[in-house]
Amino acid sequence: MIETSNLIAILGMAFATLACRAGGYFLFRTLSPTPFLRAMLGYVPGALFVGYVAPALAAGGVKEWVGAAATLITVRLFGNVAIGIAAGTASAWLVWLAR
Repeated sequence: MIETSNLIAILGMAFATLACRAGGYFLFRTLSPTPFLRAMLGYVPGALFVGYVAPALAAGGVKEWVGAAATLITVRLFGNVAIGIAAGTASAWLVWLAR
């Protein structure tokens, strides 16, 4: 059985997420962003990804750094982020197995 306070928290987070997403769509339907703003927003996904990865690398050890290096090299060679992430994950896993 779910507690009422947990249900309220879940519904509140769902509403906040919906409001943020819908608000962004509404904002860009009514306003026309400048070319500078469009270019700036194009970098947001990469910046968010780096924001997730950088603390793990700062606190990490050999397997994290090997995985990051494999990811960068693979993305550079193939130009595909999904393949790079798979290669980095596999490399980190192999280092973990070897220890």
